Amino acid sequence: MSATEAPTLTLAPVRAADRDLVRHLVKATGVFRASEVAIALEVFDGAAQQPGVDYHGLGAYDADQLVGFTLYGQIPGTEATWDLYWIAVSPSVHRHGVGRRLMAATETLIAEHAGRLVVVETSSRPDYDPTRSFYEHLGYERAAVIPDYYARNDGLVVYTKQLIPSSLSSGG
Repeated sequence: MSATEAPTLTLAPVRAADRDLVRHLVKATGVFRASEVAIALEVFDGAAQQPGVDYHGLGAYDADQLVGFTLYGQIPGTEATWDLYWIAVSPSVHRHGVGRRLMAATETLIAEHAGRLVVVETSSRPDYDPTRSFYEHLGYERAAVIPDYYARNDGLVVYTKQLIPSSLSSGG
């Protein structure tokens, strides 16, 4: 695939065999600390090894190569509120719609499980400006900001989006 060519994507559940690619994708974004990479891998392991128990994972594959993924799950103790724990897309396919397709498919899957609200947590750091803009363009609303949450001068920004649960849902 050339730098200007959009990938031909297949969306499918993440596979345990993609663990090293997940590590690479998370590191390649250039914004996550080492401890955050470890957390992403822990959530990925749960989604890949026991899908749907605590976490779900959706991969975007271009010619069977993982180029992006989401990790998400229902928040315990809530009525149909889901958390987007992670989204990462290879920098080589940024601005080709991979993130938008992953988010749309993830939202559809959440709605099919009777999910009504998606919560996304991200950083307030300037290098996250594109990330916050991405969520806002997808209709997520800024619900809260907690200064100095992750570290000094690194606040938490919480976004939410209401979904319409599918009438075909299988429940929480």
